[in-house]
Amino acid sequence: MVRVIITKQNGAYKSFICSGHAGFNEDHTAGRSVIGKLIRPRGDIVCAGVSAIVINTVNCLQDLLHEDIGCDYDSEEGGLITCVFRGTPTHEASLLIDSMIHGLEWIRGQYGERYLKFEIEEV
Repeated sequence: MVRVIITKQNGAYKSFICSGHAGFNEDHTAGRSVIGKLIRPRGDIVCAGVSAIVINTVNCLQDLLHEDIGCDYDSEEGGLITCVFRGTPTHEASLLIDSMIHGLEWIRGQYGERYLKFEIEEV
């Protein structure tokens, strides 16, 4: 399962962490065949969708808005992505996070909480 935790402090976004692997393709293609050929998973559609949304959000925060953020990516730990605002995010940055949440909600609605779980915490 992919897990995304978004934290807020005093109503403002503070950080988000994305980790894990959905395993969607493993569940839906293992042992099935199409015209006598075994289907080989070529990536995970849920992971790909979540990664695209989260990485695009980080890139936009850095490249377009020049937000003061600290970000890290660790492919060894299940694709762990962390992003921390060093100050209070701008209104535009908050809209980007809102957009990221909207995209994650859509994916979760399509594929279910078995593959994607996210939460927003007030710290």
